[in-house]
Amino acid sequence: MSSETEAVQFTMQIGAGEDADAEELDRLTRQLRGELQDLGVESAELVKGGPAPGGSKSVEAVTAGAIAVAVLPTFLPKLVEFIQAWALRGQGRTVKFKGKVAGQEVEFEGAAEDLKPLLVTLSALLTQRDKPANKSKPSR
Repeated sequence: MSSETEAVQFTMQIGAGEDADAEELDRLTRQLRGELQDLGVESAELVKGGPAPGGSKSVEAVTAGAIAVAVLPTFLPKLVEFIQAWALRGQGRTVKFKGKVAGQEVEFEGAAEDLKPLLVTLSALLTQRDKPANKSKPSR
């Protein structure tokens, strides 16, 4: 599989604002996961956090607000723009990204207004990755 078709995997952690409780954060996380799947990412799954607390209906607990995402590199800018629009739809929403793009660790944490630098960083990494290596052939 070439680097152009190899999915980039990262974890995204959302915040729903100071007034949101755990139930609201879970609802928003599941809603965002569905929207990401509709958008066409390779995968978007809730991050598992180990066994569920006793008395709960679920077999496994999920990490509140966390989604593991896999996306093709060329799709990353569109994904970041989508996340920015999603964050702007609600008061106090924040996003944290962590993963590797083109062999470089990329981390971001902040509000929707602050996502622009992440787009610039991702574009630079993807452009750098796509440049052919300058290898000179030995002359005979």
